[in-house]
Amino acid sequence: MALYLLVLGVCLLVIGAVLLVLMTVGTPRYRTEPKDLVALFDKALNSQVGETEWNAIIGYPIRHDEYLESVRRRASHLMDLHGRRWQVAQGKPLLNAEGQAELQVLRDHLAAHTALRQK
Repeated sequence: MALYLLVLGVCLLVIGAVLLVLMTVGTPRYRTEPKDLVALFDKALNSQVGETEWNAIIGYPIRHDEYLESVRRRASHLMDLHGRRWQVAQGKPLLNAEGQAELQVLRDHLAAHTALRQK
């Protein structure tokens, strides 16, 4: 009987500790910042980004900044129009030449906008 109570007590202690930890830990939130988008655009322009990384950042809505959300939507639209997903595995760029040019313009605009905000 004593062994049963000891096992029951240890189980209740472990379950209680796990519940306490789960209740006190907040939900993790990912917040896309301008530097994240600029870094992603740089990688895409240098053909160093994979489709998974692109989709992870561009596919996630940005709710805290309307301007960044519009940049994200424009980048997503560029992928829809000029994306070459099937050629990334061969080491080729994520976007065709026209898409690369438009992404460079978008990247420069975002970098200039970010620099103005920081001043």
